[in-house]
Amino acid sequence: MTVLLTLLVVFALLALIIPGTAIRVLREYERAVVFRLGRAQDVKGPGLVLLIPVVDRMVRVGLRTVTLKIPVQEIITRDNVPAKVTAVAYFRVLDADRAIIEVEDFLAATTQIAQTTLRSVLGKAELDTLLADRDRLNEDLQKVIDQQTEPWGVKVTTVEIKDVEIPERMQRAIARQAEAERERRAKIINAEAEYQASAKLADAAEIISRNPTTLQLRYLQTLREVGGDSKSTVVVPLPMDLLRMLTAPGSATVHASSSLSGI
Repeated sequence: MTVLLTLLVVFALLALIIPGTAIRVLREYERAVVFRLGRAQDVKGPGLVLLIPVVDRMVRVGLRTVTLKIPVQEIITRDNVPAKVTAVAYFRVLDADRAIIEVEDFLAATTQIAQTTLRSVLGKAELDTLLADRDRLNEDLQKVIDQQTEPWGVKVTTVEIKDVEIPERMQRAIARQAEAERERRAKIINAEAEYQASAKLADAAEIISRNPTTLQLRYLQTLREVGGDSKSTVVVPLPMDLLRMLTAPGSATVHASSSLSGI
């Protein structure tokens, strides 16, 4: 009787344990790599997966895009400037079978490849390129990392450089360089403005030389503009032609005769 009760208890326990070990449910973004006595079977999922207890072993693999934060990497650029760079990579598993069989831990392996590639690629770039041409560097990083993870069934879709930290003394040097560049551009703009103004003045002088009346008109216009302010004192210069006429020898005789005739 005791043996019978023991058998019943054992069968009851097996009835509870076997369904729990033989039935698996996978979500839409999951796949299962099943090993039967150590040999890989077809990839299962999503949905209900039936396993043979003790004989089968299942490994879950997620197919969603994974955000991989690459830790701070200390690099030396091509022009011998030390910098600390952080980046982020996005990847997803395309082949669950290879991701489990070809590499021990595809997440850790992808992380290590991303770190070494970041130091290698950015170490060949100059500081100006690292600061101003990140799009091209991001593309280069994505291509290199993806080529190395492709045998594992892992697809690296995007790599983005997040932050570049350089020494404070280098920041001051860059600020001085930017200020000098702005001053250079300002001087060039002023020189171009002076050149254009002188060219316009030369054109105006040529036009006035052809018709002296325009100079007199401009002279009168200037007097009108200056005399519009009641608080200003205007000194009116006499034209040289008038001065020559007044200082000529015959001018005094004409003045004297006109005075006598008036008497």
